[in-house]
This record gives sequence, structure tokens and C-alpha cells, in this order.
Amino acid sequence: MKHPASREFFAYWDEKRGLNPAPDRSELEPGPVRELLGDIFVLSYDPAAGYPFRVAGTRVCALLGKDLKGEEFSALFQPASRIEIEDILDAVIADKLAAVIGVTARTSEGRPIPLELLLLPFNTRAHMPISLTGLLVPFVDGVHTLTDLTLTSWRYMGHPPQRFAPRVLRKLALARGLMVYEGLV
Repeated sequence: MKHPASREFFAYWDEKRGLNPAPDRSELEPGPVRELLGDIFVLSYDPAAGYPFRVAGTRVCALLGKDLKGEEFSALFQPASRIEIEDILDAVIADKLAAVIGVTARTSEGRPIPLELLLLPFNTRAHMPISLTGLLVPFVDGVHTLTDLTLTSWRYMGHPPQRFAPRVLRKLALARGLMVYEGLV
């Protein structure tokens, strides 16, 4: 992560998840990240509509020149980048991975502007809507109304080290002798 806002939001999210792959949505409070709220958004998952914005911070809306509530997230991207961003969103949700994405957008004058996009999953629970949070920040100050978002790079950030619970360790201690591993022949 290159942008300080991304590092700060990721550190807060990472602290809240602890040893879990992702925190519950209710665990993130706005107070500790008050200065970042304008850059933060929440997307929900709808099988028919994809990933619409549930809420978007004021700076994100100003950056993209409109109120984003209900807008489809991938529709902000150029057609060539839409399948890739949808695949990244699916991986963030399904595998509970954080994603750091480099994005280039264009100003109304056609000037390219680099941005950093951070996507962070929430823990999914039965009977709760599937959602994720993120942050979109430009590397240049004073930029408004960007269009034509294009992916330039991305990487996933893995899970924290998992500790085996004592119960699991006892089971492993009892499983002596022959162990069968399923795999390719």
C-alpha cells in the first residue's frame, strides 16, 4: 500500500479482525477512522445487481462527480477492466482477502490521475447481507470528477497466521500412524 490513508484504514480493519479472516461489519466504528470517512465506501452484493454502493463518503462522491448510492461499482470502470474488477470483488468476498488495487482515471481535460483502491471483506453471517468496505484515494490533491477508471495493478493480502485451537491439536495428536491425503494420482 502506497497511500497513507490506505495503510491507516487497513491497520484499523486488521486490528478489528484479530485472528479471523475478516471482522464483522458491526465491529468497525466510525470514530477511530473519522478523518478517512470521506474516502470510505461500503458495497453490498446482489446476485442481480452485482456490487451496488450502500454508502459512499463525500470525497468519493465528489471524486466521481455524483451520489453513488445504489450505483453499480464495476460500472465506474472502463469495459476492459470490468471483468477483472468483478473477479477481484468476488475473490475478496469468497476468500476473505484484502485487495490493494492501482487505478488510473481521467480528468475532464483528459489528464491521467493515479488512485489507490483498497477492498476489505466483512465476515459473512447467515441472514445478513454480503458486503465489503473499501477506500478510494487519489495520489494528487484537488482532483474532482474523474471518469474512465482503469485497473493498472492489484494484489491480494493473505490471512493472518492461524493458530490451532487446543481441541484441534488434541485431535492431531491422536491421529497417529497412517494419514491419507487426497490429491492427484
